[in-house]
Amino acid sequence: MHNKVLRDFEYIFETSWEVCNMVGGIYTVVSTKYLQAKQQTTGKYICLGPDLWRSKTPNPLFTEDDKLFFKWKKQLLNDKGIRVRCGHWNIPGNPVVILIDFTTLIEQKNHIFGELWSGFGLDSLFGSWEYIESALFGYAAGMVVESFSQF
Repeated sequence: MHNKVLRDFEYIFETSWEVCNMVGGIYTVVSTKYLQAKQQTTGKYICLGPDLWRSKTPNPLFTEDDKLFFKWKKQLLNDKGIRVRCGHWNIPGNPVVILIDFTTLIEQKNHIFGELWSGFGLDSLFGSWEYIESALFGYAAGMVVESFSQF
C-alpha cells in the first residue's frame, strides 16, 4: 500500500537543509535515497535546498540549468520576492533541484514568526540564528511548493 500512495503524486518534493549542502550525516541519507525513490514513484522527484552559495562561487554539488522552470521562476520572484536557482544535484541520478534564496525573508522575520506563533504556537523568542535561518528556509520552501503547485 505504501508504494501505491507514492505513485499517486505528480510531484514529490524532498526538502532538506542538506540538499546540495554537505554538512553532516543527513546529507548521506538524502543523497543516497534518490535512486530508490525514483524507482518507486511515477511522478517527478524534486529536491529543495537552501541556496547558501548564492552564486558567489560555484557550488560543486550543483549544476544550474537556467532554462529549467524558467517561466515559473520569474513568476515566483515577481509574486513572492523569492529567488530560486534550478538545476541538478551532482549525485547518482542527478535529481532536479530547486535551491532557495530565503534571505529576502529576513526583513519579514518578525511578521513571519508572529504568524507562526499565532497559528501554530511556534516559539521563536529565544531561537539562535541557526534556528531562525532554518525556520525561514522552511517557510520559504513552503512558499516555493505552493507557487510551483499553483503554476
